[in-house]
Amino acid sequence: MIGIDLVKISRIENLIAKFGEKGLRRFLSEAEIESSKNRVETVAGYWAVKEAVSKSLKTGIGKELSFHEIEIYKDSKNAPFVKVPQRFGISEIAVSITHDGDYAIAVATYKK
Repeated sequence: MIGIDLVKISRIENLIAKFGEKGLRRFLSEAEIESSKNRVETVAGYWAVKEAVSKSLKTGIGKELSFHEIEIYKDSKNAPFVKVPQRFGISEIAVSITHDGDYAIAVATYKK
């Protein structure tokens, strides 16, 4: 399955302006906040990844899957990868993030 999400970067800027780091903690772990290096484009990309993963799993973000259950990590080349709870039976999730101008976009796909 595949999922995609697009987020306007200014939406994330507004969230940070209004709620600060507390707002980030609503959808990011401490490790994710740290790895974003306070770059709003990266934070927006993380939001998009989590939404794209939830869409690929056909759950959306809600009762079946929360933002914090989707964990984003980066490898030594700074490429993102994702972990989700084992209950989904996913052996591998591939994600891609990009941002340009006013938007960040992410795509996620997996195999069981």
